[in-house]
Amino acid sequence: MRMAIRAAVALAAAISACGALAQKPASQPGYPARPVRFICPYVAGGAGDIFTRTIAQKLTEALGQSFVVDNRPGANGGIGTELVARAAPDGQTLLMGNSGPLTVNPVLYKKLPYDPIKDFAPITQGTSYMYVLVVPAALPVTGLAEFTALLKAKPGQLTYGSTGIGGGNHLAGELFNLMTGTQSVHVPYTGSAAALAALLGGQLNYMFDTVITAVPHLRAGRLRGIGVTALRRASALPEVPTLDELGLTGFELTQWQAVVAPAGTPKPVVDLLYREVALALKMPDVVERLATQGGNQLVGNTPEEFAQVIKDDLAKYAKLIKAAKIQVQ
Repeated sequence: MRMAIRAAVALAAAISACGALAQKPASQPGYPARPVRFICPYVAGGAGDIFTRTIAQKLTEALGQSFVVDNRPGANGGIGTELVARAAPDGQTLLMGNSGPLTVNPVLYKKLPYDPIKDFAPITQGTSYMYVLVVPAALPVTGLAEFTALLKAKPGQLTYGSTGIGGGNHLAGELFNLMTGTQSVHVPYTGSAAALAALLGGQLNYMFDTVITAVPHLRAGRLRGIGVTALRRASALPEVPTLDELGLTGFELTQWQAVVAPAGTPKPVVDLLYREVALALKMPDVVERLATQGGNQLVGNTPEEFAQVIKDDLAKYAKLIKAAKIQVQ
């Protein structure tokens, strides 16, 4: 009897193990062969850097090789993006892809050293993120109506910061000007951390900041949140209404963070990375850091679905940039 029980237990364990093996995605033989360079085209400490490091840690744990973050900021993300476009298509160099360099720069600049469609292999869209309109606590406004009235009373006198011309927070500011009929001065910085420091230091009057970097300052009372740029409230800031709720009907400007490889990267590598990142985006600690704290919507779509997002956004930003008459020097 005991032998029969032991045999049954062993059989059940074997079946369970086979099931686990069947569920585990097949990996590309020999990949990663060495530490993987994961380029973030933005400065350390910003939302893009936080996303990159979070995903890099999970890929390191899952695939047994280090995914090393390499920050290469500049040109609205264009410098780091070009590096990946020119890298060998072997999966050993990845990009933290962002709306700016992949869907804004191509319609903002007449010439780019890369093509967003031809030079990259989309892996997966990690997040869809919004911005929050923030003002210093000392600015004498408590809501959208007062803030808009102040802008109209001082046309061209108030300033707002961004991560650079064509950055998401710049585009949010231009869309805001168009929809409210106001004028203000755009001041570009080299990254979100520098712009936020200027706002906190009194050199700027307002900013459309990412939720993940604004939350600590909102909680501390150094900044005041006016509204968010998505059609839903941020889970990290449930008390801050959407600009759409506040009367700017249809106001929506969200962007994304993603994982991208050079064009020509073997499909088994792309598929493996897609599966691992999609799994990571469901992990509680990742959800806590990127969604609950950061106000992001976590996505994890397929490479094919993500490719369509890129094409759709290219058309959307071309329309906004033309309407706002945004030009680069």
